[in-house]
Amino acid sequence: MKWIRAHLEGGERGQEGAVHAGSTNAFYAQLDENDRVLPVRGDPFLGSEPTGDILRLDDVRLDVPVVPPTFYCVGLNYTRHIATEGLKIPDKPDVGYRANNALIAHGQDVIMPADATKVHYEGELVVVIGKRARNLTPEQARSCVFGYTMGNDVSERNWQKSDRTFWRSKNSDTFKPMGPWIETDVDVARMETVVTLNGKESTRFHTNDMLFGIDTFISTMSRYLTLYPGDILWMGTDGHSPDLVDGDVVEVSLTGLGVLRNRFVREQ
Repeated sequence: MKWIRAHLEGGERGQEGAVHAGSTNAFYAQLDENDRVLPVRGDPFLGSEPTGDILRLDDVRLDVPVVPPTFYCVGLNYTRHIATEGLKIPDKPDVGYRANNALIAHGQDVIMPADATKVHYEGELVVVIGKRARNLTPEQARSCVFGYTMGNDVSERNWQKSDRTFWRSKNSDTFKPMGPWIETDVDVARMETVVTLNGKESTRFHTNDMLFGIDTFISTMSRYLTLYPGDILWMGTDGHSPDLVDGDVVEVSLTGLGVLRNRFVREQ
């Protein structure tokens, strides 16, 4: 089942597609196999009911599929990416945080700051938490997962070397495209991640070839952190990105999850 978060076409949006909860009139809806949008009252995490309305996908503008209470991310989780960046392979799962201000939706522009000099993409699987969880074993970990979506973890590599907390290099406005929807029924073990740059394949890898898998991360995190409905966990990337320039269009696709497309635009 696909869940979207959307606005009616022509409705109000925040500056640069900002996704601050409460600042927009976004609603949740199911998206059926005929691309009909079926809005609900409430949300898929805490409870919802159909409104009875039926819209077309062309009638709405997609927003990020969830505004997370907490935005978690995984670093250094694929061997080729680690080798390309010249880093040491970790011996245990490591979790970081990202900022909601960086989130934008499918189809919105990534704005590269005027002084950014080395901007890269990172196509990633995103795990969406569906219920409160604490102290889960690896075998229990998937019991709290609602579904999956995709992310493009945009990075400014030169800033990444100097920013101790990655506050600019990973969290600048628009640096975290996510979407286009949440899919509740996919087989991660059979997934491939493919990234294209201006229509040409640039990166391809088996999504499940992680150093530490979803179950390990959720179990480890839940020993110390309470996970809540709507939390998201970005699972890292493999391969290497070329330096992106003004006008580049990056598409991230994962088996069963569709395509996340964003254009990269230089700040004027």
